[in-house]
Amino acid sequence: MEITRSSLRFMVLILCGLLFLIFTWVQYPYAPSDKAELLDCSTNSPWCTFKNRFQSSTARILKNPAHHQTSNHATDVPHHPLDPLTVTELNEVRKVILFHELFRTASSYSLQSVVLEEPPKPLVLQWTKNESLLPRKASVVAIVDGKSHVLTVDLSITQVTRHQIGSETGYPMMTVEDMTSATWAPLMNATFNRTIIERGVDLKDLACLPISLGWYGKREENRRLINVQCYTMKDTVNFYMRPIEGLTVLVDMDTKRVVEISDKGRNIPIPNAANTDYRFSTLDIPQQLNLLNPISIEQPRGPSFTVEDGHLVRWANWEFHLKPDPRAGVVVSQARVRDPDTGKMRSVMYKGMTSELFVPYMDPTEAWYFKTYMDAGEYGFGLQAMPLDPLNDCPRNAYYMDGVFAAADGRPYVQSNMVCIFERYAGDIGWRHSESPITGMPIREVRPKVTLVVRMAASVANYDYIVDWEFQTDGLIRIKVGLSGILMVKGTPYENMNQVPIKEDLYGTLLSENVIGVIHDHYITFYLDMDIDDSDNSFVKVHLEKHETAAGESPRVTYLKATKQVAKTEKDAQIKLKLYDPYEFHVVNPSKKTRVGNPVGYKVVSSGTAASLLDVNDPPQKRGAFTNNQIWVTPYNESELWAGGLFVYQSRGEDTLQVWSDRDRPIENKDIVLWYTLGFHHIPCQEDFPIMPTVSSSFDLKPVNFFERNPILRVPPNVENELPVCKAAASA
Repeated sequence: MEITRSSLRFMVLILCGLLFLIFTWVQYPYAPSDKAELLDCSTNSPWCTFKNRFQSSTARILKNPAHHQTSNHATDVPHHPLDPLTVTELNEVRKVILFHELFRTASSYSLQSVVLEEPPKPLVLQWTKNESLLPRKASVVAIVDGKSHVLTVDLSITQVTRHQIGSETGYPMMTVEDMTSATWAPLMNATFNRTIIERGVDLKDLACLPISLGWYGKREENRRLINVQCYTMKDTVNFYMRPIEGLTVLVDMDTKRVVEISDKGRNIPIPNAANTDYRFSTLDIPQQLNLLNPISIEQPRGPSFTVEDGHLVRWANWEFHLKPDPRAGVVVSQARVRDPDTGKMRSVMYKGMTSELFVPYMDPTEAWYFKTYMDAGEYGFGLQAMPLDPLNDCPRNAYYMDGVFAAADGRPYVQSNMVCIFERYAGDIGWRHSESPITGMPIREVRPKVTLVVRMAASVANYDYIVDWEFQTDGLIRIKVGLSGILMVKGTPYENMNQVPIKEDLYGTLLSENVIGVIHDHYITFYLDMDIDDSDNSFVKVHLEKHETAAGESPRVTYLKATKQVAKTEKDAQIKLKLYDPYEFHVVNPSKKTRVGNPVGYKVVSSGTAASLLDVNDPPQKRGAFTNNQIWVTPYNESELWAGGLFVYQSRGEDTLQVWSDRDRPIENKDIVLWYTLGFHHIPCQEDFPIMPTVSSSFDLKPVNFFERNPILRVPPNVENELPVCKAAASA
């Protein structure tokens, strides 16, 4: 019997479908009969080997680069109350969960998050290194038979001690397995496959992305849905530049079934692959830009920082606890700085982290209106953190830290080289002064600025986010976000702007033939639990106002005056930054004063940022209401960590920073949390094609009357004989 091409294609699709079903059965919600096998899957049976191999691939465990500080995570033990769960602890949590009645009687389940449940803050602050560890607990968020559950597992007694049903609206953060299975699901649908083939795309070249759909009404209620949109990888690895425009597949994430297919872009050609590849190995060598000679910073005595017990970082006059997190990315805790006059370590910040990212695209058409991502609460900012590349992501002598996370079945896996720590010297100046010759004093005093950087880079599909926590010896902390990666683009029939009708809105910029870069925003909201010399702090608004001089008082007509106002309640601290109505914003400890009577504090120093221009009643903005202001201050509440709410996926905006802050609770002389949103408006340009140069912005947490004087006054200058002399290879 002759086998036609269509018959062969059908057979391939059936095979793909069978493989998908096997993968789904192996890796995703498990039937009760599978549980004994799960508990005993430490053996070398072929079944376990297959499962573990597939799990490893979905966890994206890559070969460790040479500069990685290798660690046998199987033997890790916690040393600090805030240390993340170890491999041993995650395995113990999994055993407890699987024996719990909720899971033993379930027809399906998956663990969306398994992380340390941090001990109460007062207990952590009282704990000292020579004491026994505080009781270790795990916080587990699970979806069981389609409903969300939150559980606490007490590892000291190996029991579930808390079990709550999740909120009625919104779902937990997706797992990597959720995202992977969603992109496979359309291949089980004959209509989808036929559409792909009719578009002229070979199924073997297909690449699909799981796209969160937000919430716009009843259509999204009572089931966990995701949109899938696809691209062709033919002739390029940069498939993002070759969208199959107008084709959107709505998938039920729990059943893995296609709910709906929208196909309204058949008249839009797939953009050409030419000039889209960005890999160095594929570039035309004669056009290679050799702009720079190699550069490296040498440290003849080695780095000045240490990492104790895997998570406690000590550098210069700073110490802090550092841990990777599947949702926040990295968490900096108990940051303290040494006072140069007393020698004592003083508290600055109890906890700092990325709380949420909001990325709304500005195209209201059918295939685009839902693209309003919450990259932390929906996708997991830490889950998307890729292994850092030594010498390119981080310089020589960097220290690398792994993340240890739990897969959907609770098994631990390693996110290699997720964080790097390094010292940076860019030729900047810490402080300087030279005396003019007219004084007759030959004085030239300069100090170099060396800083410590904690870095992670998350590749959330097309976009790459680089987040730096930079510590300076003068007590300043700079938090910087860089955006790179690849634009999310839209296919168009136009190849040149002269073809576009005058009144047609492209919703972006024509970057290349048949490619539009859609206008969008990025908002990154940071959680900053400031503890300035203790937990009870106040938020002070320092207003710079123009004052007029009285008649005959001075030749001057106007001057600026600083007026201080202590925020009494949360609404007093809802801040929209204004260039022509300037303020400084201080977090102070009113009970601690300098010798001349100023309250000790830190101030927020904003840099280039952007504010949301969306209507507050627009459904995406309701969910992203934490971007309605650039600064918020709330009283400390251990349950208020995530600016978009605990359950962000398909939420309606009923549990956000805006909702909490509108309660207008007292914040004067309280344990308070500062929230800051860094924003970017992005109007794409041709220089962003086919891959974007990094654009960055930052803000500072800067001492203000925290020290009695310049804290780096006693830092010595560099001298020639302490520095290595490196010669170029040609002259060596």
